Formats: sequence, structure tokens, C-alpha cells
Amino acid sequence: MTARRIHVLGASGTGTSTLGRALANAWSVPFHDTDDYYWQPTEPPYTQAGPPAERLALMQAMFLPRRAWVLSGSLMSWGQPILPQLDLAVFLTLDPATRLSRLRLREANRYGAAAIAPGGPYHEGFKTFMAWAAHYDQADPAFTGRNLTRHRAWLATLPCPVLELDSAAPLPDLVARVLDHCRDTSLSISP
Repeated sequence: MTARRIHVLGASGTGTSTLGRALANAWSVPFHDTDDYYWQPTEPPYTQAGPPAERLALMQAMFLPRRAWVLSGSLMSWGQPILPQLDLAVFLTLDPATRLSRLRLREANRYGAAAIAPGGPYHEGFKTFMAWAAHYDQADPAFTGRNLTRHRAWLATLPCPVLELDSAAPLPDLVARVLDHCRDTSLSISP
């Protein structure tokens, strides 16, 4: 079996995009992120989801028919038609405190520290996003967003192998673990 279509997923802040890009570079295959298809272009960004059928059609036009790619982000709840194409899912986990710290830094870098600070134009959105992200590791039945319990249940339904990694490890180590896994299980990337 030749693994050519890799999905890297995990909670926001675990480094799925970072690892996805690194794997795509290592294999010289295209990299895509579900956020680029999920969200409509708005200002501020990431506030309006596009219709699932449009997301899937755009992904089909852009890269799904290709023989090899790496896709990061979340397909849970809308990407069912893509799942049979996956050859491997890489699930990243991370200590919640570290993950939330990474997210605060990422958002400050993305929008500017002043923009997300109280009184800044993105402060309310930042607060809402961070509250949503903090719920991921909690077993709160009232929370309707993506969380660890739902993620694990969804992973159990995937038709491909799942490799779970702690993303506290350095990026080169994570890349090596995925490459080793592919090699050890007779999976290889061949565009």
C-alpha cells in the first residue's frame, strides 16, 4: 500500500498546520489546510463558515484528485466524502496549558498584541475563540464544539490507520516519527 494522502488533525494550537507543511515539504507534495476551505473570506477572519457542499467542491477542484497531498485541520462533521481517500491520519495531542499558551502567542502574532488586548478591535473575538479552545480537553456534555471525546470517537470511525503523537516534541522529531511509521508499515509517499 502506498500512503499518499495524509490528514493531520488535533485541537487548535497543537501544530497541525506546522506539521502538515513540514510533511508536505519532506515529501514534495501539495499542502492544504481545511481553514482555507471551511471559512468564508471575512473581516475579521474566521467568523462565517461556508456551505459544506461548496467547501468540498472547491477541495475537489483544487487537490483531492491528486495522487498525493497533506491536509491539516478538521474534517469532523463535514468532510465525510473525503475520508475514504485518506491513507493515514496523524492525530496531535498536547498538554492543555501549553496548547492555550501557543494559541495566545499565535493570535498575538497574527493580529498584533494590541488588537487582541482589551479595547482592541479583535479582543472580543479573541476571548470567544480562547474560551472555545479551552473547552476542547474538558468533558462538558453541554459544549457543542469539537472536543477530545468527540475527536477520539470520530477517529475510531476512520477507514485508515491513525498515528497519535504528542506535539510537545520538536518538529523534526514529529516529522521523523511519521516518516518512520510510514516506512515501518510499508507505507511510502510517492507522488
